[in-house]
Amino acid sequence: MQSAAPSFLNYLKVERNCSELTIKSYADDLSHLSEFILEQFGTVPRPDAIEVTQLRSYVAYLHECGYAQATVARRLACLRSFFRYCQREGLCDSNPAKPLRTPRAGKKLPHFLTTEEVGRLLLAPLATKDDGLRDRAILETVYSAGLRVAEVVGLDLQDYDRPSGIIRVRGKGRKERIAPVGSYATKAVQSWLAVRKPDTNADQIDQAALFLNRFGRRLTTRSIGRMLEKHILTAGLSQQTSPHTLRHSFATHLLDGGADLRSVQELLGHKSLTTTQIYTHISTRRLRETYEASHPHAQSSQRN
Repeated sequence: MQSAAPSFLNYLKVERNCSELTIKSYADDLSHLSEFILEQFGTVPRPDAIEVTQLRSYVAYLHECGYAQATVARRLACLRSFFRYCQREGLCDSNPAKPLRTPRAGKKLPHFLTTEEVGRLLLAPLATKDDGLRDRAILETVYSAGLRVAEVVGLDLQDYDRPSGIIRVRGKGRKERIAPVGSYATKAVQSWLAVRKPDTNADQIDQAALFLNRFGRRLTTRSIGRMLEKHILTAGLSQQTSPHTLRHSFATHLLDGGADLRSVQELLGHKSLTTTQIYTHISTRRLRETYEASHPHAQSSQRN
């Protein structure tokens, strides 16, 4: 395990082109499994000596510890991928993780903001300060294009094409897509670019970033999270609001406005339409609430 794991992680990076976050998560998952097997069975065997019964014990342990179903599912996906790699490299004859059943994840509707709440959040940064101009440009861009925080961090100056009103986005697995940017976001980004000052002593990768920190270098996902927390408090929004909430709001508002699901999938950069379909549950629920509040026979039909 100790020698196979680094090779597997390198394979994810070089051949699968996985993100650093995915690689780190898989490294933590494999380390956690090794610690469990060592504690329970006294040694960490080679991949070809690990049995399905040991993995079943590990999954049972995860459930006993109260891990979320999504976490258990991700760790199982990691193990299947790891042993599949070991099979390919001749390190084991079979995949002991293959028979394990992935827990069924419940459908948790994502938190989103109303258009009025989005407006309050977008106006929270002070446009009289450089960092306020930057924060407003970031929030406008995230909501306008439905971006993930990591995608915002990865934006370079050359990715922004003002004449065309588009940005080039590198999503999960470093897959690229083109996203339109609305007039409000365009105006906010232009205001930010007027005061943008990169650190000329920084690496070219940092200098190239569209959005910079106060030192003139590329922002991190954590710094954007802290920025959002500050403006959420200023706007008086729910503490459920996260950086991903604007992306959820983007998709929900598009569907409420009549956009088709396939177009929303493309704009979000989802590989599968199934991932995008969760937003239809939100729109359907809101449609039902509107119907029951407005239709004269809706309430009477429930009483009968």
